[in-house]
Amino acid sequence: MSARALAQQICRTLREAGHKAYLVGGCVRDILLNREPVDYDVATEATPEQVQKLLPHSLAVGARFGVIIVPGDPEAQPGTQVEVATFRSDVGYSDGRHPDQVVYSKSPEEDVRRRDFTINALLLDPDTGDVLDFVGGRDDMKAGIIRAIGRPEERFQEDKLRMLRAVRFAARFGYAIEDATFAAIAKLAPEIHQVSAERIRDELTKLLTSGAARRGFELLDETRLLHEVLPEIARMKGVEQPPQFHPEGDVWQHTLMMLDGLKAGSSPTLAWGVLLHDVGKPPTFKPPAGAGDRIRFDEHVEVGVRMAEAICRRLHFSNEDAWQIAVLVANHMRFKDVHRMKASTLKRFARIERFQDHLELHRLDCVSSHGSLDGYNFVERFVAETPPEEVSPPRLLTGEDLKALGFQPGPSFKKMLEAVEEAQLNGLVGTREEALKFVQSSFGAS
Repeated sequence: MSARALAQQICRTLREAGHKAYLVGGCVRDILLNREPVDYDVATEATPEQVQKLLPHSLAVGARFGVIIVPGDPEAQPGTQVEVATFRSDVGYSDGRHPDQVVYSKSPEEDVRRRDFTINALLLDPDTGDVLDFVGGRDDMKAGIIRAIGRPEERFQEDKLRMLRAVRFAARFGYAIEDATFAAIAKLAPEIHQVSAERIRDELTKLLTSGAARRGFELLDETRLLHEVLPEIARMKGVEQPPQFHPEGDVWQHTLMMLDGLKAGSSPTLAWGVLLHDVGKPPTFKPPAGAGDRIRFDEHVEVGVRMAEAICRRLHFSNEDAWQIAVLVANHMRFKDVHRMKASTLKRFARIERFQDHLELHRLDCVSSHGSLDGYNFVERFVAETPPEEVSPPRLLTGEDLKALGFQPGPSFKKMLEAVEEAQLNGLVGTREEALKFVQSSFGAS
C-alpha cells in the first residue's frame, strides 16, 4: 500500500468513526503543484487516544504533542508511514522548538494557524478533493510567495529552524519570500544557533540536494543566515581567482555555479563536497607577487580538508559521511595530473570509494571555470574501458609466500608486497609465478 493510499485509508477509518480527518500540509501543497509528495500527514479532531484505539498498530511517538505515527505494511511497503496529528493550538515555545502546552481543538482553522507557512497550511478532503484554505495559501501558491502565517517573528520564535525552511521552500519552488517574512528572518538570523547542529545540518542537506542549491545559497546570503550557519562559505565572496583559470569570477561565484549544476537527488556527501571543495581558498589567498605572477592559493587543498573536517564536526556528521566529504575535498585537484600518472597511480586513484562522485565534482569544477573537460573525459574513458579486475586485481602474494622464499617477517614485508602490487598495476607481473620471480630479483633470495 502506498503512503497516499495509507493516508486515505486512515482518513476513511477516522471518518467512519464520526471524526473529521483531512490530508494536511506539504502533501496537499505538492498534490496541488502536481508533484509527488515525499510523505503524507493527516489532521483530525480525534484525540491521540481515540486515534490509537481506531488504529491499533499505530505508535505514540509524539502523543504528548498530539502526534501519532501509523506505519504501513512492513512487507508490502517497508518504511511507509503516515503522521496523524490532532487539531490543536500551541501555547509558548520556551525551548524554541516544542510547545510548552498543547490545547486540543475541534477546529481545523485553529489548527492551521499554528503552522509555519501559508502554502503548508492547506487541508484536502480525500473523498471529495475539496481544499480548505483558511490562510490564503492557494493565493500565495499562485503568486509564488513564501509567507509566514500570522506574525512572522512569532512563527520564527516558535522554531528558529523555520527560517532555514523558508529559504529551502523558496529555492525549491522558485518562489519569493514575502517582505515581512524576509525582514523577520534577517532580523532573527543570529538566533539560528539555538537550533541543534543536527537539525541545521539536515536542513542544509535537503537544500543542497533539492536541485535548487544555487538559489538556496543566494537566499541564505541575502537573509544573513549564511554568515551564521556557514561563515566559511560567506568568506568566499570577493576572493579573486586567476582569470586564466577562473574567468567566471571569485570563489563565491565559482561555488554558486557548481551548486547550480548539482542535480536533484545527488548524494548528500557529493553535495557537501561540492560546497566545501574550495573552502580553503579564502585563508590561503596570495595576490600576485609582481609582473608575470598570478594569484595563488598555496596548500588550499590541505587547509580545505582541515576546514571541511571541522565543519563536519560542528554539524555532527557521521564519521563515514565526514570522511567521504573530506576525501572529496582532498582529491579534487588530482585530476589535473591524470595524463601524467603512472598506470598504477591512475588505477589507485580510480578505485577510491564512490569514485563516480569524484568524477562528477571534477566535471562541475571544470564547467564552472575554464570549461575544459580533457581530464574528465580521459578518466571517464579509462574507467569505462578498463576491466575492474585490472583496476583492483587480486593479490598475487601473501606474507606466507615471502616466508616460503626465505625472507624473515618484519616491516619489510609491507614494502615488498606493495612493490608487487605496484608492478602488477603497471602490467609488469600478472601471475603468482611472475610475482615470485619479481620479489627474488628485486629483493634477493634470503
